[in-house]
Amino acid sequence: MGVYICVVSLPNVQDVVSSVCLCKLGPVLCVLLVMIVLWHGESDTHCPLMVKILDAVKGVPAGAVALSVSRRVNGMTWAQVASGVTDLTGEVHNLISDQDFQSGVYRVEFDTKAYWKSQGTTPFHETAEVVFEAHAEGHRHYTLALLLSPFSYTTTAVVMKAHE
Repeated sequence: MGVYICVVSLPNVQDVVSSVCLCKLGPVLCVLLVMIVLWHGESDTHCPLMVKILDAVKGVPAGAVALSVSRRVNGMTWAQVASGVTDLTGEVHNLISDQDFQSGVYRVEFDTKAYWKSQGTTPFHETAEVVFEAHAEGHRHYTLALLLSPFSYTTTAVVMKAHE
């Protein structure tokens, strides 16, 4: 068991210069990080939140995955603020507007069970969830990536200043 180091330089991005993966599952996380960097489309120019999903079994984008985005309200409950379905590239752009994406805690819930059922597989997880905090220091762009298999999932994020 070793520790893997993966450094990815991001040219033409002002805020994020490099990202480092350090963990026992290093190769998986490093591949996921490289996937985010290289697979980043141009249609999200002013999109504060986007999602990318990869089917780890087939090594292809996971299309037709339904997801919902909720914001924590009063520290206890969740209010849905957006929903979407991944396209054939496994991406969802323009989930939420700049005005609606305020600082706070967000939850993105992915309907992974329906995806795996459509692939003829019975999965372990009903859903995959990512809970994160969007910070107030200026507008930021969050790219959430999800690497799916029927019995596990891995997630990572790239957070940077919004595209100009």
